[in-house]
Amino acid sequence: MNDHGKNLITITNRPELVFAEGSGAWLVDEGGKRYLDLVQGWAVNGLGHSPALVAQALAEQAQRLLNPSPAFYNRPMLELAKRLTELSCFDRVFLASSGAEANEGAVKLARRWGRKMRGGAHQIIGFEQGFHGRTLAMMSASGKPGWDRIYAPMPGGFAKARLNDIASVQRAITPETVAVMIEFVQGEAGVRLADPGFVRELRALCTERQLLLIADEVQTGIGRCGHAFAYEMFDVEPDIMTLAKGLGGGLPLSALLCKERFNCFEPGDQGGTFCGNPLMAAVGLAVVMEVCRPDFLARVRQSAAYLSEGLQAIVREHGLVAERGAGLLRALVLPHENAEAVVAAARELTPVGLLINAPRPQLLRLMPALNLSRAETDQALELLRQALRAVSS
Repeated sequence: MNDHGKNLITITNRPELVFAEGSGAWLVDEGGKRYLDLVQGWAVNGLGHSPALVAQALAEQAQRLLNPSPAFYNRPMLELAKRLTELSCFDRVFLASSGAEANEGAVKLARRWGRKMRGGAHQIIGFEQGFHGRTLAMMSASGKPGWDRIYAPMPGGFAKARLNDIASVQRAITPETVAVMIEFVQGEAGVRLADPGFVRELRALCTERQLLLIADEVQTGIGRCGHAFAYEMFDVEPDIMTLAKGLGGGLPLSALLCKERFNCFEPGDQGGTFCGNPLMAAVGLAVVMEVCRPDFLARVRQSAAYLSEGLQAIVREHGLVAERGAGLLRALVLPHENAEAVVAAARELTPVGLLINAPRPQLLRLMPALNLSRAETDQALELLRQALRAVSS
């Protein structure tokens, strides 16, 4: 038994393998075994592992300018912000490093607007089972069971409603409410989709009650759902949006976007040492220019339909409960609470392993590279069948 983690603070139970390299849909461990990766860093590597596009952007920018400090403009920062506003319904961009940081910024911006325009309104309504990050405030904003007890006392000012239940949102509104924060697809909860009718009702309710609608698109943005942004699937426009994961193509980059009328930070209200640094911004610009092309997004939708059909066949063959998802963010609902066993069995397959994720005891989640080939999809489906047979035998 190896003890690879003896110098690391314990945060999770990792398998003993150590990954050494990756290319596209594949990872290779130090023993030389290959794994078909349908996790991709939790939906981070939209173009797969070590894409040439990212490597080239990094190498070229690293020779020019790394970080002049966020007190100055740099060209990649400006170009990435410009492209994000061109692609979206938003006017302003703040670049950061993680999804939690972007979501914290969204809450700060909403509360700043509430102080200026709503007499100090500050409460944020989130949703049960939601996930917005691991800072203390974002754990309070999230609806993950048990998170209100791990680090108690927790920051206040966060209420909860139920996804797809507009009456529960109405009941949660008080004179102190300033915004509603929603994931249109709850990834950590097992890829639970918001109902389009509910989203339209929510948009109308927020407009009527002068509440900001904050879309957390940390996991769903930048092509994951087959569109540049998931809000496009619902025919609504949020007031504020957050991005991360796929934005950096595997590197730490996030963004907070807002419409002009909510651009209310005063100088000094928000910042960060690495916010908008040209190295990450150059990579983000390269990723966005590739992933958000109409033809690329059309291929994502085609790949998603093909993967979904294959997963539905597995549901029928193995007596599973259901398959669901949006774009290349998909989930299988199992009849028993053995998802972790399936994940382990898939990883241990030989000569080739399969990497999948179990966000809940009865759920498997798949988040492949957006450019996963049809042949790789077929191979992944066959490996998944093998893992399910291994667990059921």
